[in-house]
Amino acid sequence: MIGRNITGKAKIAGIIGWPVGHSLSPALHGYWLEEHGIDGALVPLPARAEDFAAILDGVRRAGFTGVNVTVPHKESAFALAHDTDRAARISGAANLLGFAGGRILARNTDGFGLQHSLREALGPDALSGQVAVMLGAGGAARGGILALQAVGVRTIHILNRDPARAKSLAASLGKDITATLLPGGLPDWPSRAGEAALLLNTTSAGMGSIPPLALDLGALNPDAAVCDIVYNPLETPLLKDAKARGLRTIDGLGMLMHQAVPSFEMFFGVRPAVTPGLRAALEKVLRERG
Repeated sequence: MIGRNITGKAKIAGIIGWPVGHSLSPALHGYWLEEHGIDGALVPLPARAEDFAAILDGVRRAGFTGVNVTVPHKESAFALAHDTDRAARISGAANLLGFAGGRILARNTDGFGLQHSLREALGPDALSGQVAVMLGAGGAARGGILALQAVGVRTIHILNRDPARAKSLAASLGKDITATLLPGGLPDWPSRAGEAALLLNTTSAGMGSIPPLALDLGALNPDAAVCDIVYNPLETPLLKDAKARGLRTIDGLGMLMHQAVPSFEMFFGVRPAVTPGLRAALEKVLRERG
């Protein structure tokens, strides 16, 4: 898929980050390009923080249709944009930049991806009027709150190692969110877990060599679901524990696939579909990478 032939008229987009070699985006977009017979490619663009603006200007001048942006550049991408959407403004970060008429258009599709992943896994109205517990208060947590609001969650408990960061996040989003935001620390977990229909982890805990959070999932209702935005590994320690307890689990690959839909449409002019075939292809790439 990634090595398919392209011509001099190809539409070219990129994924920019540091590091970026681990990204699944080239394989993901490559699958859709092949599926739709599009003359195009999405290429990885490694960029250190000090080089980000120059590289971004270079690919824009070179005729790229746009770029996806991953860590650590999402805030810088937002700052350099001429036009931004509501999700990007609320998040203060952008993961999608489009180039048009000499201007940079910034969007944040992380919340979009998560909400569609939750709806796909649990049903369109499963979380409407429900309570969720969200772990983390960093950049990904902002997208998490937008997603939970979009699927109708009425109360979001924001639990973080540093409760002050959770309180700051809730205060900064209060005017933009109608759901009730209740900040706290990880020690509050036992008292808040029982009413939750969903536990959402927006931290990097459990990814690679990062230790998982020590949570007793026995405090959750047996009907609750557990979602982890990490997709490598697909089954994080948190999800493995939840699965062993018979809880419904949602991995981060669904969010990754759905957040890419608006990107592909912006880059290549076709709105693609998230399908079982796409998931199988990306799971194969993850297995091959070990």
